[in-house]
Order: sequence, then C-alpha cells, then structure tokens
Amino acid sequence: MLRNSFNNAQLIKNKAHELGFDFCGISKAGFLEKEAPRLEKWLNQNYNGKMAWMANHFDKRLDPTKLVPGAKSVISVMLNYYPEKRLPEGDDDLKISKYAYGKDYHYVLKDKLKALFNFINEEIGEVDGRIFVDSAPVMDKVWAEKSGLGWVGKHSNLLNKEMGSFFFLGEIICDLVLEEDGPVKDYCGTCTACIDACPTDAIVEPYVVDGSKCISYYTIELKEAIPEEAKGKMENWIFGCDICQDVCPWNRFSKPNTTPDFNLKPELAGFTNSDWEEITEEVFRELFRHSPIKRTKLEGVRRNVNFIKPNTKD
Repeated sequence: MLRNSFNNAQLIKNKAHELGFDFCGISKAGFLEKEAPRLEKWLNQNYNGKMAWMANHFDKRLDPTKLVPGAKSVISVMLNYYPEKRLPEGDDDLKISKYAYGKDYHYVLKDKLKALFNFINEEIGEVDGRIFVDSAPVMDKVWAEKSGLGWVGKHSNLLNKEMGSFFFLGEIICDLVLEEDGPVKDYCGTCTACIDACPTDAIVEPYVVDGSKCISYYTIELKEAIPEEAKGKMENWIFGCDICQDVCPWNRFSKPNTTPDFNLKPELAGFTNSDWEEITEEVFRELFRHSPIKRTKLEGVRRNVNFIKPNTKD
C-alpha cells in the first residue's frame, strides 16, 4: 500500500510510542551548516580533553549522508530514564549519575530501535538505513533539536518542556522521505542555574561546555589521574554528574521512567560509602555486569573514590 511522507511519518511515530519511546521526531538528513564552525571552534579550544575520538570523522559527524549514502531522513527518539527511587545525595554520600542506576541504555535503546526499524521495513517497504546509539559520529542532540523534541539548553543537554532533560537519545538514519518536524523555541530565557551550580566551571559560557573540566569527564572518560585542580570540587560524584540537570527548573517536570531496565538495582539501593570503598572485583563484576559503570572498570571506580575520599564519611 502506497502512503505519503506524512502518513508514513505518523505511522512511525505511533509505533515509536507503542515501543515505549517518550518522544519521536523527524528531520531532513543533510549537512549541518551551522554546527560546522561551532564544532571546529570547540575542538580547537581542546574542550574535548583526552576524548580524541571526538575529533575523528569530522565530515561524517556533520553529514549523515556520509554515514548512510542516500539518506533522506533522521528519525530521532527520546527515552526517559528519570528514576522513581533515587540514591541518597547528601553532602557526605558518594554519588553516581542517575543514568547509571540500571541496565546500560545502549542495549535497551538498540533493541527498541531495531524493532522500530523492522516495523518500517515490514509496513512501509524495504528501507536502507542504520540505527545509532552512541555508536558512530552522530550529533544526537542537534538532530533531536532539529526534529522538534526540545532545545539544547545552556548546559548543552537537550531540554523538553514536558519532561525536562533526563533522556537517552537515539536515531535511525534512512533513505525514506518523511514529513519533517520543525524545531521548537529555546525556553532557557535569562536562567543561569546550571552555570552557577557547576563546581568546576565547566560551562564556560551559555551553551558551551568545556568537556575537559566536566565531572562526568573526570570520572568516566579520563583514564589517567584526575587533575589536582579538581580536588574539593567533585561534590562526591564517583561516576558521572547530574548537578547541572538537578538544578534546572525544567526538571521539576521530570516523571519516573516506564522502562524497568532503568530502575535502581535493589543491590545498589543499600550501598554505603564503605561498600564503595571496599568493593571487590567479584562484587563489581557481578553487580555491574550490564551497567554503564563497567566502563570505568574497578580501577576507575577506586581512583574516583580515593580522589574524593577525605570528603566523605559513613
């Protein structure tokens, strides 16, 4: 059955919601002209720190047709991960980012996107395309913004008026022509809550983050010793950091996720500072088998805990 680009777009969005995605939007695949000079400037200022991979595939990062030849559309999806139950985040508690409470989102999003892609091929016809969940040089937030799913806030995270910023993003880039959605307005206004709250001054100006100063970078991406200049500024975060999101007024509208895989593991719920300080290889391997935390390995967690240990107590 032949359908037009609008009907096909609606069909895809309906299926995306059926699969559990909170939002789905579509943009036209093409060169990201505005982002090219911004990205180049950001890289030239070494804001990517030791994340050398961010400078790789510059052309592909800006042009999805170099990732999927003949690409016509970018289908962007958002999946809420805001937890119903949160770990203690007092002044003395060791903290991990809420996105790491449950199962690694790469697995969860990929499975849902595969189901969506299979649906497109079955219902609309054979489509050439690829699924992306942090698996290639794709500018997720830019495409989500172009697809009308929200706007990129001053902390550089995507913000949605209805539910804030605690979302995972993913895409299907394909050769199917689809009705595109337009971008939404920026609703940050004069607010500077995220900039004011960042203890390492990583948000160097509105909408620009020096990644090499971010607590998430220190605790996850950086493989060597954390710089001494960060001493006393980590606010006890040992994996990731949610400060700029937690203080954002739009996250007053965050709702608990509906994806059981993202729920706080019961074994993790009762973790104390001592548990983090004394964790063994066996416990680490078992507890974080399918968790984002395994990225740092046990050595990384120990390094992070030891770096901030004097600031904590049980």
